[in-house]
Amino acid sequence: MNQSPLLMFVVDRFAGYAGVPAADLLRPEVTMADVIARSPSMHNSIDLMEAFARTSNALKKEHGVRIKLPTFPLDTPMVTVLAAFETQLAAAVAS
Repeated sequence: MNQSPLLMFVVDRFAGYAGVPAADLLRPEVTMADVIARSPSMHNSIDLMEAFARTSNALKKEHGVRIKLPTFPLDTPMVTVLAAFETQLAAAVAS
């Protein structure tokens, strides 16, 4: 996974909203369900989606880049979710 500045912004912001270390999000075995379980503030998938939405809003506000929230099952590794974000970020920067 390319660690572009915009992707790292997403990782850092999401980690902050989730209350988990950013490095955990980049580990291939960590799933979205693991993030919920490790987070001191998340209790369910709604909390997870709220953290994604807050991250997306911060990205738009601070960098003028809009991304759509991905739809994946909770057993999806976070690196897969971040790769989906990375694809959107690359397309947004290229246009």
